[in-house]
Amino acid sequence: MAEIPDFTTRPELAGTFGMVASTHWLASAAGMAVLEQGGNAFDAAVAAGLVLQVTEPHLNGLGGEVPVIAHHAGRGETFVLCGQGTAPAAATPAAFGDLGLDLVPGSGLLAACVPGAFGAWMLLLRDYGTLRLRDVMDYAIGYAVGGYPMLPSISWAIDSVAGLFREHWPSSAEVYLPGGAVPDRGRGSPTRCWRDLPAPAGRGRGGQRGPGRADRDGPAGVLRGLRGRGDRRLPRLGRGDGRDRRPHRGLLSAADMSAWQPRWRSR
Repeated sequence: MAEIPDFTTRPELAGTFGMVASTHWLASAAGMAVLEQGGNAFDAAVAAGLVLQVTEPHLNGLGGEVPVIAHHAGRGETFVLCGQGTAPAAATPAAFGDLGLDLVPGSGLLAACVPGAFGAWMLLLRDYGTLRLRDVMDYAIGYAVGGYPMLPSISWAIDSVAGLFREHWPSSAEVYLPGGAVPDRGRGSPTRCWRDLPAPAGRGRGGQRGPGRADRDGPAGVLRGLRGRGDRRLPRLGRGDGRDRRPHRGLLSAADMSAWQPRWRSR
């Protein structure tokens, strides 16, 4: 008779169709749903990654970064995609020294680099995805607009910066402090910034493309828009990170945003 294996809460998982793993069950479920509707692993990875940027705002977000290491079994290709933005051109030791700083602050606008995550996800989807951009982004947009179950760690993280939001970042307070209070565990938290993101119908290059529509409206179009526009509405002031504790101008500029783009490091 075979021996009964030792009990474990981390059993080995196996399947014949596909599998998605992430740090949040909603992101994993979104990635699996994409596979079940006919998408490939790259479609699923982008869908799951975008959902994480909504449901784990204390860990990552649209203003973050993403390094990607992937393998395309059909082509036998292993590749790296760099979605890590650079520091602003104005972020020099002298600039921080003039503010009375000998280290880059851990938070605030002075710490910001070029956000690379969203552009990298779009490049991965453009070159290797098969589904429409709308189909891949719908999960993240749905949770952003309708809310999602809030983890205790999110509530704790918001509470730790609630004073900063109220005093320096009122637009963040409007989103994460509904009614001026830290949301309780389990309460949904809509994320307003996602409502304005484009979610057109174009497919990535890995699937069949409509007559010109993917170039115009799909991931490639989003990438062109991100690179060409930059963001000329960047906040003018950050929190007081210098020795005088006064608000200081952020260093990230529209030129920094326009000059950077996600890059293939090996393919």
